[in-house]
Amino acid sequence: MTDSCGSLPGANNMIMDNQEYYYRTLKLLQKTPELTQRQIAEKLGVSLGKGHYVVKALIDVGFLKVEHFQKPDNKVGSMYKMTAKGVREKARLAKRFLKSKQDEYKQLQKEIRSLKGEVGLN
Repeated sequence: MTDSCGSLPGANNMIMDNQEYYYRTLKLLQKTPELTQRQIAEKLGVSLGKGHYVVKALIDVGFLKVEHFQKPDNKVGSMYKMTAKGVREKARLAKRFLKSKQDEYKQLQKEIRSLKGEVGLN
């Protein structure tokens, strides 16, 4: 699941959507490490399979580690802990995500100006 450099699958040519999922998952689990994969998928707005893929990719490259614990109902629970490598990657992804959103914002501003011109609202 990782390349020879230990990066996320397809990180060099990955579409922004996957990077956004990785970032949002790291952010979620930093705040609430006891979330289940089902809860993660729900919060991301993706299928359980996609949520599992994202979490597994982050574990496989060493950005998350899993700790199992006994819950009060005698079931085994899992906690996802971000590693030091994961903290660095989250910061890198946050910068990239911010730049992408800023670029998107600039493009939207251009579109708005153009549409205002079309309808005579300059």
